[in-house]
Amino acid sequence: MEHGPDSSFLGQELRRVRLAAGIKSQEELAEIFSVDRSVISKIEGGKPPSAELARLYAARFPELAGLVDGGFIERWAAYVRKNGGGAFPRNFVDWVDEERTARSLVYWAPMLVPGVCQTESYARALLVTEAHDAQSPEERLAGRMQRQEILSRPSPPMVTVIMSELVLWRPVGGLDVMHEQVTRLHALGQQPKVIIQVIPAEIGAHAGLAGPVSLADHDDGPAAIYADAFALGQVTKDADTVSRVREMIELLRCEALPRAASLELIRETAEERWKLT
Repeated sequence: MEHGPDSSFLGQELRRVRLAAGIKSQEELAEIFSVDRSVISKIEGGKPPSAELARLYAARFPELAGLVDGGFIERWAAYVRKNGGGAFPRNFVDWVDEERTARSLVYWAPMLVPGVCQTESYARALLVTEAHDAQSPEERLAGRMQRQEILSRPSPPMVTVIMSELVLWRPVGGLDVMHEQVTRLHALGQQPKVIIQVIPAEIGAHAGLAGPVSLADHDDGPAAIYADAFALGQVTKDADTVSRVREMIELLRCEALPRAASLELIRETAEERWKLT
């Protein structure tokens, strides 16, 4: 995985400190820290260390203690994530922050299961098809799975997913993957604060054909939307744009089956279309 010069600077400094202390190989430091060598390799390549590893560095190399205790490495990690050096593309980082702080979230999914609802196998099948960028597929996968923590935290947001029935039909990853994914959707849809509604395939033209979009509402601060696109997604809090997206969502909910009927359709799709032999 390649990182830009900004994210690589800290890694170069950590390598310099290691060599200055007489530790000539990444393998030797990995053994000292009781981690895999690849962990040290990634850190020296530009991936900021976790808080735990930063403390290990500070304990081993006293000149780094001030950076750790003063919060510099933590701030650096946030900077790197914001600039596309973490688990998410640069244009998506702001939306991940919106998800973490949202009171309620709405996802319109005309083509694929939204990331917060994807199984690991489904997500992996999608990520390996994407063009190479600053993140490896496995790092992107870890970030996507981490996003799903909002669904299991003590006070989760209200999450509404409106999807086309065609999403349930698209054979991402094959039979086993789709059976697991559609079954997962059925289980999620039974959670008290998750609503999944399906627009039947026979519905022709409707308000959502322009593409996927997500809406985040907050207790404090303006609502935000993330409009996906092939080349560059975008987060905006423009009031007029948010208002238009709300109108579109209401129109889509009018076309969708009610919650219970949607769950029944999802269950039937898992058992019939993606039935395991």
